Amino acid sequence: MQDERSVSVSVATDPGAASPAPAAAALAPPPAARRRGVLLVAMAATFMAMMDSYIVNVAVPSLRSDLDASVSAVEMTVGGYILVYGLFLVTGGRLGDIVGHKRMFLAGLGLFTAASLACGSAPGMGSLIAFRCVQGLSAALFFPQILSVIQTTFEGARRERALALFGVTIGLAAITGQLIGGVLVRADLFGWGWRPIFLVNVPLGLVVIAGAAATMPGVEAGRRARPRLDVPGVGLLTLALLLLSFPLAEGRTADWPWWCFALMGLSVPFFAVFGLWERKLAADGGQPLVAPGLLRLRGYRSGNAVFLAFFASNAGLFFVLAVQLQSGLGYSALQAGLLFAPLAVAFTTVSLVVPRVSARLGLHALTAGYGLNALGYLLLLLTSLAAGDDLTGPLLIPALVVIGVGQGLGVSPLLGAALADVPPQEAGSAAGVLETVGQFGMSLGIALVGLLYFSTLDAASSPHAYAHAFTVTLVLNLLLSLLALAFVPPLRKAAAGPTGS
Repeated sequence: MQDERSVSVSVATDPGAASPAPAAAALAPPPAARRRGVLLVAMAATFMAMMDSYIVNVAVPSLRSDLDASVSAVEMTVGGYILVYGLFLVTGGRLGDIVGHKRMFLAGLGLFTAASLACGSAPGMGSLIAFRCVQGLSAALFFPQILSVIQTTFEGARRERALALFGVTIGLAAITGQLIGGVLVRADLFGWGWRPIFLVNVPLGLVVIAGAAATMPGVEAGRRARPRLDVPGVGLLTLALLLLSFPLAEGRTADWPWWCFALMGLSVPFFAVFGLWERKLAADGGQPLVAPGLLRLRGYRSGNAVFLAFFASNAGLFFVLAVQLQSGLGYSALQAGLLFAPLAVAFTTVSLVVPRVSARLGLHALTAGYGLNALGYLLLLLTSLAAGDDLTGPLLIPALVVIGVGQGLGVSPLLGAALADVPPQEAGSAAGVLETVGQFGMSLGIALVGLLYFSTLDAASSPHAYAHAFTVTLVLNLLLSLLALAFVPPLRKAAAGPTGS
C-alpha cells in the first residue's frame, strides 16, 4: 500500500506527468537553518490559505449589518473563496510545473496579499465578493507549490515530519479560523469592525513573501520537458462548476426562479463535454487536466465521495454554528470563536498521535475516525433536541470534542488511503482532483446547510425559531457525516488490496 508520505509527495509533481519531477533528486539538501526557514514559510502560507476558508464565518452578523447584505451575499463571501480556490488547485499545480514552484508561490502569495488588502478596504458587498474570489484564485496558485517545496527541501524522516506538520496545520487553521476571526471582530481595531479579518493577511503575507524569497529553492534544473496547460479543460470544468454552484448560493434569496434549475441542469452537459474532451486529449497523447481512467478505480471513487460528504458537513456546520451562536444565542464574535477551541484542541492532539494509532489499527483508524465524527453530529442533534429553547454554547462542547477526535483520526490518513489503488504515474493528478472535490464539498455544504437553516427560520426570527432551525439543520449534517462513513469500508478495502500493497 502506498504510504501517506509517498502519496503526499506525489501531489507536488506535475498533475499530468508520467512520473514525479526528476529535479528533486538533483537538488542538494539545504543547510539546517534554511530548512527551518522553508518549513516556517510553508506552514505560514498553509495556515493563511486554509484559515481564510473559515475566518469570515464569525463575522457574518457584522457583515450583514455594516454592508446591509443579504444572506446569500454573505454566503458568497465564504463560498466564493472556497469554490474558486478548489476550482483552480489542479491548474495552480500545473502552472507551478511550467514556470517554477518558487515563482508561482511568490506570484500567488503576492496576489493573495493584495486581494486581502482589497477585501479589507471593500466599500460594498459586491466588491467584497469579487475580491474574495481573487483571494481564492491566488490561494490556488501558491498552495499546490507547498508540497513541491517540502519534497525538494526535506528527505527521509525530516520529510515525514514536515508532511505531518503540514497536515496538522491544515486542520488547525480550519478550526482556529473561527477563533481568530472572533478575536479580531471583538477587538474592533481602529473601529474597523470586520475589516481586520482580511487586513491581518497583509503584514503576514509580506513577511512570508520575504521569507520565501530568501529561503525557498529556485527554478528546478534538468526538467525533461515543460508540461502544457489544458486550457480547454480548465475552461470547461470552471463553467460546469459555476453553473452548478451559483444557483445553489442564490436560489433561496431569489425564491428559486426557473433559471436556477435551468443553470443546474445545464451544468450536466458541460461536465459531460469536459469528460469527453479529457478522454480525447489523453487518446491523442496530450496532457489532460484530469486523467480519464481515475473514476474507474473503486477506492478512488470512494475517496472522492468521502471527501465530498465530509467537507460538506464540516463546512456547513462551521458556517451555521457561527451564525446560531451569535444571531440565535446572542454571543459575541469572540465568545462564538472560543467555543470552537475545544474542537481545535481535540483535533490537534489526536492528529499528533495518529501515526501511533494507525500502527495499531491500520486502516481501521479511518472507520473509527469517521464513526466518531458521525457520533459527534448525533450528539449535537440530541443535545439540541433535549435542550430546545434553553440551548447554550457550553452544552455543545462535549459533542464538538467528539467531532474533533473523529476528525483528527480520519483526516490525516484519508489522502493516502484514497490514492492507494491509483497508479503511481497518475497520483499527482488524482490528488489534485481530491483536493478540488474537497473544496467544492465545502462550498456545496455551506450552500445546502445555509439554505436549509435560513429557509426554516420564520419571519420573526425568534429564539424558538433559531433553535428549531438549528435542530433541523443538524439532521442534514448528521446525514452527510453518515454518508461519509458509508464510503469508508470500500475505501479501506481498496486501499488494503493488492494494488495498494
